[in-house]
Amino acid sequence: MNTKENMNPNKTARIAGLLYIPPWILSLVAVVLRQSLIVPGDAATTANNILASELMFHLSIVMDLIVQVVFVWLVLVLYKLLKPVNKNQAVLMSILFLVSVPIAMLNTLNQFAATVLLNNAEILTAFSTDQVHVLALQFLELHGVGIRIAYIFWGLWLFPFGYLVYKSGFLPKILGLYLMISCFGYLIDFATFFFLPYFGISINLFTGWAELLVCLWLLIKGVNVESWEKRALDSA
Repeated sequence: MNTKENMNPNKTARIAGLLYIPPWILSLVAVVLRQSLIVPGDAATTANNILASELMFHLSIVMDLIVQVVFVWLVLVLYKLLKPVNKNQAVLMSILFLVSVPIAMLNTLNQFAATVLLNNAEILTAFSTDQVHVLALQFLELHGVGIRIAYIFWGLWLFPFGYLVYKSGFLPKILGLYLMISCFGYLIDFATFFFLPYFGISINLFTGWAELLVCLWLLIKGVNVESWEKRALDSA
């Protein structure tokens, strides 16, 4: 088997790094757009803001959907890069992340439902304006709950991902450890949201930087080609 002919590991690593960038940017822009419109606890102002900037609100939803599509390609590239380390763990990593994609995409329906309610003339005849505004805000709050549910798989996939990086020999072990720690950051935030809603601290704010560091490493440093090729030969 000639690994150099079958795959250029540094090219694959940099493709993975590049694929990480659009989700970070689009997610950030989408959140900023929504936060400029949604006023927590003020249903009427939120409804008026969305109706006045409906195109911008829908744009934020589309950005969320694009993020999930890009993530599918990302995890497939990461699978290709890390499969020589342990195929079973690479498959597990991919499955756990791919499960999160339909959860996150379907969760955007909660956001879209808000605009459907606000623009549906029949609903406005059955409920008062204030009631419709409250219902719309409830759907937006449900979107936040859906995000926390996605945290389960956004966390779980990071453990096999981190394990593969740690065991690889062609990427720094410290990045693998940080990814595995980040897994528990998501899971703790999921648990506190549902069981300790007044906890008030997001663990993921401290642990969630692991993927950004991996992204930068893949883009700038790539992988140790000699070690990757040895792994590929051993796994052939």
